[in-house]
Amino acid sequence: MRELTDRQQEVLGFMRGFQAKHGVPPTVREIGERFRITPRAAFDHLRALERKGELHRRPSAGRTSRALSLPDAAVRAHRQVPILGRIAAGSPLLAQENREGEVPIAAASLPGRGEDVFALRVRGDSMIDAHICDGDLVLVRRQDSAQPNDIVVAMVESEAGGDPEATVKRFLRDGPRVVLKPENPTMAPMVIDPTRRAVKILGKVVGLLRGF
Repeated sequence: MRELTDRQQEVLGFMRGFQAKHGVPPTVREIGERFRITPRAAFDHLRALERKGELHRRPSAGRTSRALSLPDAAVRAHRQVPILGRIAAGSPLLAQENREGEVPIAAASLPGRGEDVFALRVRGDSMIDAHICDGDLVLVRRQDSAQPNDIVVAMVESEAGGDPEATVKRFLRDGPRVVLKPENPTMAPMVIDPTRRAVKILGKVVGLLRGF
């Protein structure tokens, strides 16, 4: 294995610390911001680390810039966790028509070994300050209640009376009202009076995957 340059060692150390703290590797943009380099330069460092065996490429149907990850030293039994796309109104949560595939996850790393866990594709950037980016997969444990500050998937009735939509937000309370708070300073929280507008907790976010 070829020796790492000083900067490659710094990037690898940052990735390890970031993943230990957040559970996922940083994005190219986050690496660039940390070292004050362009995303292109950050990506070049990732490719070099891959060539030197320090990063592994995971199978990905999308673009590959986020498919590089730190190798897992442990070989574990895996569970196929269903990936859900948009959840249609009135359709069962894990109905076949809602699925866009499956992702293998080490069962030992999932609550209850993953029996009540599904993955949901994130759309938009409302949770970027929680390091949840557009296109990421959040791992969600199915439950119908939440504690303040939990990040949840909730089904919210449209104000215009259309189909309800699934959303990923931080759960808070304001008296009897439910507050679904984005982690993006440019966006306002959703404050919902349950007597006027239906809101249902589908589950709590327990993990995040990037690059699938």
